[in-house]
Amino acid sequence: MKFEFTEEQLMIQQTAKDFATSEIAPTVTERDKNAEFPFEIVKKLGELGFMGMMVSPEYDGAGLDTISYVLAMIEISKVDASVGVIMSVNNSLVCHGLEEWGSDYIKEKYLKPLARGEKLGAFALSEPEAGSDATKQHTYAYKVDGGWSINGIKNWITNGVNADYYLVMAQTDKEKGHHGITTFLVEKGTPGFTHGVKEDKLGIRSSDTCSLSFDNCIVPDENIVWEIGKGFNFAMNTLNGGRIGIAAQALGIAEASLVASIEYAKTRKAFGTEIANHQAIQFKLADMATKVEAAKLLTLNAAALKDAGKKYVKEAAMAKLFASKVAVESALDAVQIHGGYGYVREYQVERFLRDSKITEIYEGTSEVQKIVIARELLKS
Repeated sequence: MKFEFTEEQLMIQQTAKDFATSEIAPTVTERDKNAEFPFEIVKKLGELGFMGMMVSPEYDGAGLDTISYVLAMIEISKVDASVGVIMSVNNSLVCHGLEEWGSDYIKEKYLKPLARGEKLGAFALSEPEAGSDATKQHTYAYKVDGGWSINGIKNWITNGVNADYYLVMAQTDKEKGHHGITTFLVEKGTPGFTHGVKEDKLGIRSSDTCSLSFDNCIVPDENIVWEIGKGFNFAMNTLNGGRIGIAAQALGIAEASLVASIEYAKTRKAFGTEIANHQAIQFKLADMATKVEAAKLLTLNAAALKDAGKKYVKEAAMAKLFASKVAVESALDAVQIHGGYGYVREYQVERFLRDSKITEIYEGTSEVQKIVIARELLKS
């Protein structure tokens, strides 16, 4: 399948590329080093419409398709995967879920400012004892007058420190297992809700990650997303689309690794000639380029199916599984091609390697993606 992009899609891609070069690149190394959240960059992304790309204009979104989103995510993540994941969570896990399953009240009050980029969202599913097995939710909520009291802890929450709105999955009926999980929208500052200290991470350091604590946190009835008992369905359906975003983030890292390797190989000399003339380097570049192209086709295919309203669960899992693997392998090869220079901050590729690994872990580990793919295959 050959993808012919529309003029609008190409314009979005170029806009993202220009923005990444002019606004993100100048501070990327320092922000990574200091684990500094990119407040101004996120604000400007919102002004461009990149924080609610696929949300309908009816709810103040850009009304773009998933392919445009993928192209933008790749360009942003080529320069800084931290900014990429902030953008991905707000678009894929928060805005998409609220537009698809939120009430009119929630769309009006919460989705609109999220889509405009005036507010930032977070998705709180993982817990200390509920990572890959998300059915084992220990955070629980019980009914009180006019609302629900949430109690428990969430772990590894992207945007956890700096978000304004949080989608929180909690057990509301333990007897029903995963059919007794409900999604609540919790505002920052709600009494009984606090976030932990920012994690000191290996990669994507400019993106904040932390735990969340709920101690008799009262949330009104109207802040239930979808309906009582549909929280697990909400989380799984939302993650299907989120995997396309993470595949695009991984692709950005892989493409950046390839570009850096080509540029370095053309200038670095060894044994009397540029290392690009050595077959050992040429083979690495050829393998990298082939894998990047294959990952891109898988990701665009999943995006195209989603845009067409067709089932894309298996294809999104395949894209995420393969693109994340390619990101890690490409970053490793980039460090190897750069030799000793690949091990220092100045040449960026060490950051690509650190950033790449998380793409094999969050929004479903590679092992979980294989389970999803196999399950879908066996249904047919």
